[in-house]
Amino acid sequence: MTNHRLQGIGMTSRRTRERMAARLRDQGIHDQRVLSVMADTPRHIFVDEALESRAYEDTALPIGHNQTISQPYIVAKMTELLLEQGNVRKVLEIGTGSGYQTAILAKLVDQVYTVERLDPLLRKAKDLLWELNIKSVGFRHGDGALGWPEHAPYDAILAAAAPLQPPPELLKQLSIGGVLVIPLGLDGQQALHRITRDAEGYVDETIEPVYFVPFLPGVS
Repeated sequence: MTNHRLQGIGMTSRRTRERMAARLRDQGIHDQRVLSVMADTPRHIFVDEALESRAYEDTALPIGHNQTISQPYIVAKMTELLLEQGNVRKVLEIGTGSGYQTAILAKLVDQVYTVERLDPLLRKAKDLLWELNIKSVGFRHGDGALGWPEHAPYDAILAAAAPLQPPPELLKQLSIGGVLVIPLGLDGQQALHRITRDAEGYVDETIEPVYFVPFLPGVS
């Protein structure tokens, strides 16, 4: 990929990304680290070229295989919720998708482990992150409900698909004090949750209504 495409022009330019970050601030995203990384990261390379001019709109976009790249506000909000716990160094991401959320996380924490059930998406995301010179990500083709126990415990886990209930394996792979940021609920009735593990168990906060693809088992 050319440096020219990475930098973007017109509707994909740095100025457009900065306007997006300003809009995110107006929408209630306060963490300057998150806003800076969102302004720095070329979201347009994570969508099909035909959709590049829409990359910085606050909307989810299709990435193939009946999956979407989340709208910028949701990426920023989930990242902010995850970082609020403080001292977040090792993160597990469930649902690599296009790799955009992965890239945002990798610029903010020491190590990201990401699991994707759809192999074509995982391969493409791996190539994009390599082109961005992001090397602190481990990739796994697998069932997201199983997490990645070999690298547990995690300071935080972020899931980009909605089950009805938090997968038990993900809860078990949190460190004490760690958080799971995850959408839960039926299609059309989902809410974003932050679940914190403490010495006694788990504390569940409901954040706001969201819309995500369903959390599916198995691999493809």
